Amino acid sequence: MRRDASPSGRILRALSSLTLTIVGLALLMILVAVCTLLQVSMGTHRAVEAVIRTGLVWWTSPGGTRIPVFPGGGLVGGVLLVNLVFAQFLRLELSWRKAGMWMAHLGLALLFVGEFATALMQVESQMPVEIGQTRDYSEDARRVELDAVDATSPDGDTVTAIPDSFLKPGAEIAHPSLPFTLAVREFYRNSSFRMRRPDDPPSPATAGVGPRIFVREAPEVGSDDEQNVPAVLVDARRGGEDLGSFWLSPGMGAPQGLELDGKTWRFWLRPRRYYLPFSLTLKEFHHDVYPGTDIPKNFSSLVRLDDPAAHEDRDARIYMNHPLRYAGLTFYQASFGRGDRLSVFQVVRNPGWRIPYLACALVALGLLWHFALKLSASLKGVR
Repeated sequence: MRRDASPSGRILRALSSLTLTIVGLALLMILVAVCTLLQVSMGTHRAVEAVIRTGLVWWTSPGGTRIPVFPGGGLVGGVLLVNLVFAQFLRLELSWRKAGMWMAHLGLALLFVGEFATALMQVESQMPVEIGQTRDYSEDARRVELDAVDATSPDGDTVTAIPDSFLKPGAEIAHPSLPFTLAVREFYRNSSFRMRRPDDPPSPATAGVGPRIFVREAPEVGSDDEQNVPAVLVDARRGGEDLGSFWLSPGMGAPQGLELDGKTWRFWLRPRRYYLPFSLTLKEFHHDVYPGTDIPKNFSSLVRLDDPAAHEDRDARIYMNHPLRYAGLTFYQASFGRGDRLSVFQVVRNPGWRIPYLACALVALGLLWHFALKLSASLKGVR
């Protein structure tokens, strides 16, 4: 059969070539090695986001200019997926004899699709709960939100949550629920602060605790055991009226705010919250160790799951390698504290979590089919 020498034919051959497959796999191996090394200084999450779950790997020059230096895992994975699809349809014979290879190739393609789905849709958060406490929300350990809270009503607070993606210097935030605007002057991903000294420059904050503290930007932490302490400086305004400038940070503890038109407003900068349509109450927590040692043997939590809308009210035990799956969420036993009275759950929302299982099953089934046919043909040849 004569090969197509047209430009489109050459492009199709290039996209389905084995050379492209080998180059892509080699690039992935390099990216995995680089990501592993960077985890020491950047932490696991930041290293994966900077190297694997990105189209390009960027380098920031001393002057602050970002320069692409290497294809990222997203780009390489996308090229390999295209290469796999074209190779399957252009090079693989469509017959029962090759059905096993078709299933195996489809499984490999689903593995790439599953990783893209996880990168785009997975949300991880944490839920710390003390014994006897009930929680109906989880918190993001890596993202924050600015909450403007109308705390006037004794029946409950009205919260306007502003994601950290809006907290850029120079941004002005307005919302119909707020009788004022919030202008962002500074936003630090990590910060340090202390009480002000007489020789410090004047504070940019004029309200709350800000005038008494000195805040400065700090490098983002890299270890998975450390946590950034973000800070934001906002100006509250109504028309031409200045209502005060506030430093806000999760590390400052108490909220700050103002009184306006008979209403009490409070401002928080806190971990982003994901509210749930159900609640969990921690009834028991057990921290078992091997006899005569301090080596952990088992962590387990007994929780009460209450979902009135679904008429669900039952106990569930969460322990290592046995998470609770409910309403599209998975609750893992992650940590503990406060004298074994606090249990911390890792909460994962990943709509594509079944895709890798289906992909591996297809690969296994396809290989079994393929080798079974080969074995059958071989045995017939012996006879």
